[in-house]
Amino acid sequence: MNQGAVRLYNKLKDKNYSPKNICEIGVYLPDDSNILHFINDNIAATLVEADPNTVKIIKKYFTNHSNVKIIEAAVFDFHGKIELSRRESSTFITQLEASPALINDNYQVNQSDQFIAESILFSEIDKGDFDLISIDIEGAEWFVLKYMSSRPDIISIETHGKYYTNPNIGQINDWMRENNYIKWYKDNSDTLFVKKNIFNITIYEKIQLIIMNLSIAILKKKKLLKKIF
Repeated sequence: MNQGAVRLYNKLKDKNYSPKNICEIGVYLPDDSNILHFINDNIAATLVEADPNTVKIIKKYFTNHSNVKIIEAAVFDFHGKIELSRRESSTFITQLEASPALINDNYQVNQSDQFIAESILFSEIDKGDFDLISIDIEGAEWFVLKYMSSRPDIISIETHGKYYTNPNIGQINDWMRENNYIKWYKDNSDTLFVKKNIFNITIYEKIQLIIMNLSIAILKKKKLLKKIF
């Protein structure tokens, strides 16, 4: 079970917030979906996944869910064809210089793992009415924000993880500031952003965020020390 998904669902319930139209980009297997609990509440959901093998599983799993729309594509910087490297939940666009698989697992790109997928701009599927978006596409998250028409209340985005830092973290943070988002909380890989004034962030939550930031910084310092010594 995706503990991050459970946490997001429960924390939004605690805030008495319920989304009406959700999009998840980078689903992997259905049980790993970051929005599965919302889907089970019959909330409208658009699932975007590039790997055709995984899409087959997703379609079978959600056969009886009329509230789910599935799009088989990779979201990137152009419309066309794109090469991806299959690395289970860490499948990524091959041309990226940094992804969790490359940084944390020291994965070496292997031709036998590669496949071609349709590449789209997020604006092609975003009508401007998503109120919660979850983005986990292994280093390409910025390209969702870059072409986003919606300004959802909640954005969950993979920004870090072990030694990995999103290669476009500066652009992501700038976009969030320019569009009036603040950091709500972090888990081991994602940062949850909320639009200002959607709900109150408690002092306890702010302290938790500070502690998590310190933990992430310490882990990265350990990697640097290992390199030196």
